[in-house]
Amino acid sequence: MRPKLLTKFKLQLPLSPLNMRWSAFRNAGLGIAAMLYITVDYLRHISPQLHSRLQPALWSLLVIAAVARVPSYRHWSAEFRAAIPFVASMIFMLATLLYEAVSVRSVTAVLGLDWHRENHPLPDTGQWLFLALNEKLPSAIVDILRARIIGLHHYLMLFMMLAFSVLFDSVRAPGFGLGARYMFTMAIGRLLRTITFASTILPSPRPWCAASRFKVPNHPHRWAQKYYVPYTSDHNAISQVIKQDIAYVDIGKPIGDHRPDWGSMSFLIDFLRPTASEGSWFSLLTKAGGGCNDLLYSGHMLVAVLTAMAWTEAYGGFSSALVWLLVIHSAQREIRERHHYSVDCIVAIYVGILIWKMTGFIWSQQDRRPTKFEKIQSRLIQASKDSDIDKMRELLKETELSSEEIKNQPAMRHARLFSGVTIGFALIIVVLALILTSDG
Repeated sequence: MRPKLLTKFKLQLPLSPLNMRWSAFRNAGLGIAAMLYITVDYLRHISPQLHSRLQPALWSLLVIAAVARVPSYRHWSAEFRAAIPFVASMIFMLATLLYEAVSVRSVTAVLGLDWHRENHPLPDTGQWLFLALNEKLPSAIVDILRARIIGLHHYLMLFMMLAFSVLFDSVRAPGFGLGARYMFTMAIGRLLRTITFASTILPSPRPWCAASRFKVPNHPHRWAQKYYVPYTSDHNAISQVIKQDIAYVDIGKPIGDHRPDWGSMSFLIDFLRPTASEGSWFSLLTKAGGGCNDLLYSGHMLVAVLTAMAWTEAYGGFSSALVWLLVIHSAQREIRERHHYSVDCIVAIYVGILIWKMTGFIWSQQDRRPTKFEKIQSRLIQASKDSDIDKMRELLKETELSSEEIKNQPAMRHARLFSGVTIGFALIIVVLALILTSDG
């Protein structure tokens, strides 16, 4: 009786040295796959022909490995429970992205193209530092710092790999729980970012950006004509508006803007400021991109930091240190290439860390509910040591009854359907992320 019981329910006894080495290799697999993905993708800059062969082969191998693990995955019930928070987080994320897109266009358009042409970039000591280091460091190191090793879509793919690794028990299930926390945290970060950069309009580190990317009027919006323009350069006017606390200058009739018929969405005209050659409000938002003001703080760095935080908490190990090195490399490139000021990257790093720390209630590596078998495991091991067959039979019978109740539920059929839909949906998201973020 005793051998039969012990083979039916495997006790988690200490691993042999051989098993420990295999377990360590299996746990290192995610880190190896992630670094291999970054390396293969960088080949596009070195050998495009080799990259075109290796990248499809690598992704095919990863997809096959993930699909092969689906039948043996044991946590579909946990995934099902986490599906609703995941969908809610996705909807919240899409709403914040819509608000961000409107604000990005608005802060670029409100002052007009003339303001963007005439205003100089802000002094940035980080930019000075990297220019000085270029003169001091060996050229090989400077080339590494300049190299486009990793971009926005890489960080998104690294998180996808992290979430999928629940299939291999490398990360605690449910993967939907981890995804819900990632998207909810990112949505909060994007919302705070949008409120921040829309509060005070800062000039871009690239003064030519607005004229080359946006078709907005040259003159300021009528709000800026009344409340900003008269009080920009005249010291006496600034002093008077501070004392009187009213916009006392009479500007006469303000210069108007083109006003298309957008129906119920016409309220967006004052924010988007379309020209006669542009189309609908939706087409304007899809072309918003990253904007042409300084958007404090960096959205790219927020994604990078959240990916690194998720990787560190869920997986850890040596690969997490490599991910943080990539985050630092991305930050210096954002400053070096003048996509952002230094302050944007610094603020994004500590905001991302703090927000991630505050959302552990959604998913946490330490927050794990023990299974029925894990609850009795210590008592079962003790009964085995004491050769108490009756006690072992009693404990295992409790577990058998619990398992039979779960298996007899009609929901098991729906769980299998849910697993298929989940894998298909996740693969579609991966493909869309690759396509839509391939340009950063």
